[in-house]
Amino acid sequence: MENNYDLIIIGGGPAGLTAGLYGSRAKLRTLLIEKMLAGGQIATTDHVENYPGFMTGSGQKLTEIMENQAKKFGTGFIMAEVTDVHLAGNEKIISTSQGQYKAPAVILAMGTSSRKLNVPGEEQFLGRGVSFCATCDGAFFEDLPVMVVGGGDAAVEEAIYLTRFAEKVFLVHRRDALRATKVVQERAFAHEKIKFVWDSVVDEIQGENLLERVVVKNVKNGRVKEIAVNGVFVYIGFLPNTGFLSGQVQLSENGYIIANERMETSLPGVFAAGDCRQKLLRQVVTAAGDGATAAFAAEKYLEELR
Repeated sequence: MENNYDLIIIGGGPAGLTAGLYGSRAKLRTLLIEKMLAGGQIATTDHVENYPGFMTGSGQKLTEIMENQAKKFGTGFIMAEVTDVHLAGNEKIISTSQGQYKAPAVILAMGTSSRKLNVPGEEQFLGRGVSFCATCDGAFFEDLPVMVVGGGDAAVEEAIYLTRFAEKVFLVHRRDALRATKVVQERAFAHEKIKFVWDSVVDEIQGENLLERVVVKNVKNGRVKEIAVNGVFVYIGFLPNTGFLSGQVQLSENGYIIANERMETSLPGVFAAGDCRQKLLRQVVTAAGDGATAAFAAEKYLEELR
């Protein structure tokens, strides 16, 4: 594979895949770098119902379609981890575990990673009861009690999904009301397998060889109690995958990339798209819109360079 391109995209979620499609259709020599399989966070979602035109199906199916579209128009893909970047100047240099690649335009679409609880036992039982992906691991908990931590769309949707396998699903949320959209809340409240643990946080995860119980604390009265479960699924938010960008492009205090409506960052020729960008709504539909805009803006930027 050649090392010089017109456009390099870092990240293979919906934003990066859409950018690849638009970049390749504009006849730009486009390379997409993803450290894992393409798809991003949405690929681990069992059911997508809020992406226009995609009524039923998994996140994996949706992103497979996106990936195949991008490849059809010529986007190159490599599976590699980005180890260093030099984004100043007309030639951007992307160093990866598979070699070095260069382009005058770069789209940053690295997405986010799940935020951890950072409580005793979380690391110890990772892969032995603690999970960040219900779609990946839910089937391992057939007829067993499990816990979901969080109150947003992801937490509530995955709690509903887990009812397919689990004997009971405890949903622990630090407030007394969910943040998930109303239609998702209604489904959860109507499900007999889901039990809500309000105003509470996880204090400790315990067990012997495998996870056996979780200690939760009520944030209002300080009371502590143990809940017997064999799995804990954590959905308490996300952190942007932007650690390697420190000092290169402008970031928010939370580490999200600051970009304007053209997806332009603080550096010429560097664009941002998707969940790693500072914005109001992080959904597949907004990620795809970001990716399309970023690729179009990159095309215009390259035209001005020539």
